[in-house]
Amino acid sequence: MAESVIFDKEMGITHRDFVRILSRVVGEQNYRRDGRQIVVEDSDRRLEITLSEEKERRIALVVLPVTRVRFAFTGYDDPEQAMLHLDRHFQRGGG
Repeated sequence: MAESVIFDKEMGITHRDFVRILSRVVGEQNYRRDGRQIVVEDSDRRLEITLSEEKERRIALVVLPVTRVRFAFTGYDDPEQAMLHLDRHFQRGGG
């Protein structure tokens, strides 16, 4: 099997929201989840996602969710572009 390209990110998201957004991106039938491990397979491409425990960041009275996420892309022609595609779906608007 080809080597994986790894991206580690700290995201302001809960596990529940992460899975909800991911299912909209890849389709609910195209991934499997086992606890904090998620695997997305498409033909000869494989994306393994590992979620850390959920944590919180406190800024004064504001409490924000924090999850470290590891994305391991295997078999992708352009893993950087695939990561950018995922990033766009997880972006949140601000004002």
